[in-house]
Formats: sequence, structure tokens, C-alpha cells
Amino acid sequence: MREAGRVVAQTKAKLMDAIRPGLTTAELDRLAEKQIRDMGATPSFKGYTAGGPTPFPATICVSINEEIVHGIPGDRVLKEGDVVSIDIGAVVGGLHADSALTIGVGTISADAQRLLDATRESLETGISQAKAGGRIGDISAAVQQYAEARGYGVVRQYVGHGIGHALHEEPQVPNYGTAGRGPALRAGMTLAIEPMLNLGGWEAVQLDDGWTVVTADGELSAHFEDTIAITSNGAEVLTALR
Repeated sequence: MREAGRVVAQTKAKLMDAIRPGLTTAELDRLAEKQIRDMGATPSFKGYTAGGPTPFPATICVSINEEIVHGIPGDRVLKEGDVVSIDIGAVVGGLHADSALTIGVGTISADAQRLLDATRESLETGISQAKAGGRIGDISAAVQQYAEARGYGVVRQYVGHGIGHALHEEPQVPNYGTAGRGPALRAGMTLAIEPMLNLGGWEAVQLDDGWTVVTADGELSAHFEDTIAITSNGAEVLTALR
């Protein structure tokens, strides 16, 4: 999984460098697939069937502005001021890693930047609670408390998850909950923790394409995710940019 995490991290870095006004989301997808395959890995998402009526048709999810997750790449052109959430998965030797980040295109509004910063920081706060002997609820509560204290809506319909031989495994890792509750955390567990925060309310709606999820009130959303391994010394982030 460390190798899959390295592939995902380097693909994140490649896309962060590439994002600019005028680029299409399909071009981002092609860059991601080339990077993943050039490193000897396979995209986790392409052809994935869970969660939608048809297999996901692309290597990455690209969600813009009010889109929360699962946006399908296509001919949409990135514009100055957009915020773009990119979700990437790769598999190496039968083991998956999964990560997401949200980045601004050119200059973005102060409100958008604060949302991005808070979402990234809520992920870091959640990861800090991923300790052997704890509970899933410790992660969930840390994310929720951090986000809601800053006035953001915490998406509830979509959650983090276990990961390993399959892209999505048990246990689920909600971004809201009560500390001390839920499945026990043990050394050796691998989890994808992924806060999704909205500038407005937490409610989400799935579009007719069967995949793309948007905020119900049309407000901006941001998404950060890392795959971690719980060790006796705390959490090791397998998809960290290095």
C-alpha cells in the first residue's frame, strides 16, 4: 500500500502543477492516467461500479465549485476562480490507495480559500485521532467539531472507509459522530479519511448522471482525503505529498 500511496501522491503533485484556466477536466484525467500507468499502477476508479448505475468512466473524479464528489471528467473548461476537487485512486500488487485534494484555479475568493484551508485542517485533525486503542468516532467527532466550529456544513451522506485489497472496505469513517463510539481502531488497520465541507448547509444531491454529487444549496464544497495506516506510534499517511 505504501507503493500505491506513492503513485497517488506523485499523481496529485502532477495535477497540482498542471491546473490552470483553459484546461479541460478530460485533459486532467488523461494526465492522471498516464502518470499512474507510467509508474506501473492501475487506476482504481476506472470501471468502478459501486455507487452508480454505470461503471465510472474515468481515472479520476473532478468536482468543481458546488460539486462535492464523483464529478465525471469531460469537456468542461477550468476558469479563473474555480475551486477543483480531484479524487485519485491507484492499485499496485492488488492493494489500493485513495486521496483527494481541492485546489483553486488562479486567484480564488477569500471565502473559498478559508473553506479549502479548513477542510485540509479538518483532515489533519481527524488523522491525529487515528490511534490504536481508540474508536472510529474519535476521528469523526474531531472532524465535525473542527468544521462546525468554523461555520461549515459537514457532508453526511458520503463518508471515509476502510481500504486495502478493495477500494472500499469496512469500517465506514463518517465525518460526524461521537468520540468513544464505533468500531475499535487497531494497529495494522488502513483507512481513507475524507472530510467534505460545504460553505453552506451539509445536504447533498446526486445528479442524473448517477455519479456527480452537488451541494443542495449551490454553495461551494471542498474535499481532502488521505489513506493512512494505524501503527503503534500513531497514523502513517501513505498518500502524503513528499
